[in-house]
Order: sequence, then C-alpha cells, then structure tokens
Amino acid sequence: MKSRKTYAFVIFAVFIGIVVGLVLSSNLNLTNRTVAADVPTIKPVLLGNQSENINPEQVASAQMLSKAFAHVAQTVKGSVVTIKSTQTVRTEVPEFWQYFFNVPDEQVRQGLGSGVVVNAEGYILTNNHVVEGADDLQVSIGKDTYDAEIVGRDPESDLAVIKIDGKNLTSISLGDSDELQVGEWVLAIGNPFAAVLDQTVTAGIVSAKGRTNLTRGQIPFEDFIQTDAAINPGNSGGALVNMNGELVGINTMIYSSSGGNVGIGFAIPINLAKNVMEQLIQSGKVARGWLGVYIGTLDDKMAEALGLDEPTGALVNQVTEDSPAEKAGLKEADVILEVEGKKIKDSNELVNMIANYAPGTSVELLLWRDGREKKVTLKLGERPTEGVLVEEDVQDVENLLGLQVENLTPETMRRYGVDYTDEKGVIIVNVKQGSAAAKEGLRPGDLIKSVNRQNVERVSDFNNLMKEIKPNSVVLFRLKRGRSSIFVAVRVPENK
Repeated sequence: MKSRKTYAFVIFAVFIGIVVGLVLSSNLNLTNRTVAADVPTIKPVLLGNQSENINPEQVASAQMLSKAFAHVAQTVKGSVVTIKSTQTVRTEVPEFWQYFFNVPDEQVRQGLGSGVVVNAEGYILTNNHVVEGADDLQVSIGKDTYDAEIVGRDPESDLAVIKIDGKNLTSISLGDSDELQVGEWVLAIGNPFAAVLDQTVTAGIVSAKGRTNLTRGQIPFEDFIQTDAAINPGNSGGALVNMNGELVGINTMIYSSSGGNVGIGFAIPINLAKNVMEQLIQSGKVARGWLGVYIGTLDDKMAEALGLDEPTGALVNQVTEDSPAEKAGLKEADVILEVEGKKIKDSNELVNMIANYAPGTSVELLLWRDGREKKVTLKLGERPTEGVLVEEDVQDVENLLGLQVENLTPETMRRYGVDYTDEKGVIIVNVKQGSAAAKEGLRPGDLIKSVNRQNVERVSDFNNLMKEIKPNSVVLFRLKRGRSSIFVAVRVPENK
C-alpha cells in the first residue's frame, strides 16, 4: 500500500515538473521559433543622449533665428499699445417701449485696437477705423493707462494719429517698406481679440506687395502689404516689423470668412503712412497732390490698340476741366508711363504716387500719345476731398443719412455693373444698414441726378446742396436705377 502511494507521488511530481518546465521555457524564450511564428525583434527605446543624428550647424542656425525673433520682439513690444474706444450711439426706440419697459434710447459701444508709439512726445499711429466716432479713448502700455486725444484722422488712407501725455515712452524706429521683399520674415504685434492679450507677437513672411482693390473704394489709397503672420480682430493699428526691429507697416485688416486668422492679413506700408502721419501731426489734416484726370488700367487688347508693347501705365479716360492736367495739355487716351522717372505699373500706383506729392509740386510726366513718347511738366493742384462724403462743418451728412457717393466714372460704373454713359450725377457707393437712406430703399449703384430738384453733376455739387439740409427736413432725390428714373424722399433724422 505504501509503495503504491510512493509511486503515485513520483508520477505526480514528474507531471508538475514537465508543466513548470514548459511555462518557464515559454516565458524565457528558450524554445525554438518556426518561420511562421517569427516576428521582428522590437528595438528598445533609447532614452537620454540621442544627438548623434542631429546636425550641430543646423541647430545653431535655428537657434540664431529663434534668438533674432526674440530680440526683435523684446525691442519693439514696448512701443505697441492697446487702444480702447467708447462711443455712445442714439437709437430710435418707440415711446411706448421707453415708457413701459424703460428701454434706453442710447447704447454704449466699446472697441478695441492697437497703436504704435512713433515718438517720445506721445504721438501714436493707428488706423482711422480704430478711433473714428469715439467719444472717449484710453491707451494702455503695460500696466499704465492714459487718456488720449485725436490729433487727426485720414479716412482715405484709414490712418489716424492720437496723443497721450506719458513719460519715458519707447518709440519705434521707422523702416523702408519699399525695400521689403516677398518671402522676407516679419513680425506682427498687437492685441488680438482682447486687451488681456496685449503685445501678442506672431511671425510670418511677406506674402505679396502692392495689393489693391480690396475695400471697394472705401479706402481710395490702397497699396497693402500681404502677410501670413497671424492678424486677428484687435490687431488693427498694430505694428508689422522687419528683422531689424523697424516698423514697416500698420496692420489693418484680414481676409476671412470666419472673422479669424486664415493666413491672409494686410498692412499699410510705412512709406505711405509716414507722409500721412507727418501731415496729421503738423496740421491735423492731409493735403495731397492732384492731376485732375479720371484714369483706368490697360489690358492686353487696349495696349495693342494704342501701340504699346505691354499693358503698363495709367490710361487717361477723362480730363477734368480747369485742372493741372488740362492746363498742361493732357488728353483722353493718353497713357501716363512715368512720373519723375519712376515707372507706373497701373492706375492705382499712379494715384498713390501723385498723392504722396505736396500740392504745388512740379512733376515731369512721360506720356504715350499717338504711338510715341512725350514729356510734360505740370504743377500739381490739391486733391479735392470729395472721393466720398467727408465731415462737414454744419453737420456730418454721412452719419445722418448713412450715404456715401463718388463721382461717376467708367471705373465706378464697371464696379457696380451699371451703364450711365450719357447721364450726369453722383453714384451711391455705400448705404449703411438701418440708416435713413437704407429705410427708403436707396442702394449702391443708384445714380443721384438731383437733390431737392437741383441738378447734381459732381460730389462737390452734392456736398454743397447737403450743407443746406436741416435736421428733420425731407430731402427729395431724383435717381436713375438701371433704365428707370424715380424720386425718393428721405427724412433727415434729428442731429442729436
């Protein structure tokens, strides 16, 4: 009996030993693998020093660029400020709602933008749309806050200068935007979305230069720098700087369907802004040179018809009566090729170049006329401030009626898809939503032929007639809309 138990115990022990041996050999990878079961050997993860595959020269180059960005940002950040605006706007609220529900007839609007300190005396360059209509302006630089006053505004370039009384202010160095090259690194500095994000720095390149026709005539002088440095709402008026820490542009707007950055931002070149800024500081307004011509840009067919090898220069469509151009003998179908030896690419470039000269300056033009070149010298006049409605001494007509107009030219007719070739008047280019003009159905593309039965041919005529309009009176417009002629009566709101 005892021997049987001993024999059974031995058999059990052998069985256990075999099982344990199989388990151990499996976990310790001691059994041979077949080809079907074989798997690639997993390489261990290396921790610590793995720098043998990194090129030290490339690292050094990247570190130098990174330090350059940091140095530029540190140098110029103190010159970029936050601008907060407050505007009280009166709204039309029915008396019933005011009496029973205490609905206010005033709304307080607050705006946020950026600006750049351009000298130690406290002058700050920004966009006109950042400060336009503001009742109160405050400027913040770090933890310090100052009250600001408007020195001058220039809606035609969307630039403005404001001033604060500050001490130990850091002003920025001005660069040369003409020297910028496409592909060059730039930094954008401003306050995107909120004041707490002040002096945010983003980096990108110059994507393009000389961008025009972006604002549909709201800004007549367009020559934008395009950049992919992130620009968002609140960045308006902030700095675009080069890698020397110099101001080369004033960030102005973005191209976006969502309202946020999509890598397409635009800045006003400092060379354009510099002239405007200096005039605003000195006199509070801007005087620009004026030729007195309506111009267009040539296409290939027009260039061929005129005998030009390429579509370059600005085509004279019409010469204004008693203007510097008429006195110098310019004619329709002339092509202005150069101003003072500088080649003209298109009509926009001519407008910007002439506007940068002071009134009274003598300039030499190179023309193309009847298949040959011709030089003409003339003295520039002062550009009338009538491209759009401006603030008048009596009342701000644009704010009262919500209406902007321009002179009738082939270019404006093409812009709005209308044909008023044989008509005279001024064309509506913008109607503010909810304005008195909008409520009566006026719209862009309408041609205003008369105001209170007095004929209108130019913006200056329109402005002079509107000066006589009193608040709460009714203005009778005769319009041309397509092929139809209609009368529209608009009541002028109270000037509150």
